Amino acid sequence: MSRSRDSLGPTLWRQTWPMAIGVLALLGFQLVDSAFIARLGTAPLAAQSFTFPLSFLIIGIQVGMGIAIAALISRALGAEQLARARRLGSLVLLLGASVIAVLVVVLWAVQTPVFARLGADAATRELIRGYWAPQLLAAWFGAALYFGYSLFRAHGNTRLPGILMVVTSLVNLVLDPLLIFGVGGWEGLGLPGAAWATTLAFAAGLAVLGDRLRGTDWLTGEGLGAELRASARPFIGIAGPAMVSQLMPPLAAMLAIAVVATLGEAQVAAWGLASRLETLSLMVVLAMTMSLPPWLGRCYGAGDWEQVHRLMRLALRAVVAWQLALGLAMALAAPWVAQGLSGNPEVRDDLAMLIRFLLPSYAALGVCMLVVSAGNALGWPLRAMLMSGARLFLFYLPCLGAGAWFGGLTGLAAGAALGNLLAGLAAWGVLRRILASPRRAAVA
Repeated sequence: MSRSRDSLGPTLWRQTWPMAIGVLALLGFQLVDSAFIARLGTAPLAAQSFTFPLSFLIIGIQVGMGIAIAALISRALGAEQLARARRLGSLVLLLGASVIAVLVVVLWAVQTPVFARLGADAATRELIRGYWAPQLLAAWFGAALYFGYSLFRAHGNTRLPGILMVVTSLVNLVLDPLLIFGVGGWEGLGLPGAAWATTLAFAAGLAVLGDRLRGTDWLTGEGLGAELRASARPFIGIAGPAMVSQLMPPLAAMLAIAVVATLGEAQVAAWGLASRLETLSLMVVLAMTMSLPPWLGRCYGAGDWEQVHRLMRLALRAVVAWQLALGLAMALAAPWVAQGLSGNPEVRDDLAMLIRFLLPSYAALGVCMLVVSAGNALGWPLRAMLMSGARLFLFYLPCLGAGAWFGGLTGLAAGAALGNLLAGLAAWGVLRRILASPRRAAVA
């Protein structure tokens, strides 16, 4: 399990780069969706922006379950419990798809009061209604695909998930303009066309992933009932706090967009584009939160804490250096980036201002995200959950709300950046204390 210092960096790079490219492609096509929708006008873009918090809710639950999948299976593999790893793989695929299906039905049923509470008027809710059904279907396909990715990552294969993320992104890129704007004499579907393009792209990726899974011995149909009873408690122990951690950002996003909605429709549209750009700019961090935890989980299973220290130091340095360089470059290029994403002058100017404040602060946000992800893999799910909650509700939202109160959208952006900085500093302090005595912290 132990690796030399010289080989650690290249190995981390080999594990991370396929996921980084895949995340770039996946998040890039979400940004492409928003860019195409922006050509339909401010109202459709604002309608799509109102759906982001609920979409993040689905993603939060699936990511929380994916964290538990990767942690338990990688620990079983680290302890050489291969039969148990196969049983766990089968269970999480079945249960994960079922849980997301129930959530999708619930979100369709409650859409009217929820979007009204978020600040969407009647005309906007009518636009959302035609978009929401195919978007929920796309969310289910995307969740099932993500659970498959988690299984491959737990077995140390980051290449196939990265490739499939790129392929599904390219399929979506081709289908987006055809289904949104039409072709030939067909006028297209407008806003719902973006959701149908995503649905078809994810369905194609799921078909390929299922075919590849049939060629492995990672799944089994035997002993699932007994394994479910034996593993329910450790799964919930990891997935529960992880899901709570992942559900906090959608809740915070709902509160944030409710604040932005008081500033105007153009500001909501600009905030929606900035949210898409945020996830895209965090591609390396997101890739590391996918590639690093299975590696850490195997170290956990083997009791190799020296390796854990080296991995975390290397990962944090890489994240801070990358995000600072990218953030400063994007801040300098903000007018041109905003022009490329939105032709509306009002939305463009607001978006440029948001980019200048927010993008450099993602270096600190990346530190916090990496610490939370590592905590789930290393047996500290409650600490990870508390850190995630502190980031959003102790630092981010109070600073964002105070900034909006005193300075409008500019104050809101400055407050959000300050909240990210404070959260990153706090996460770094927590990690240093935990790693000083890892075994005691894991037991606690």
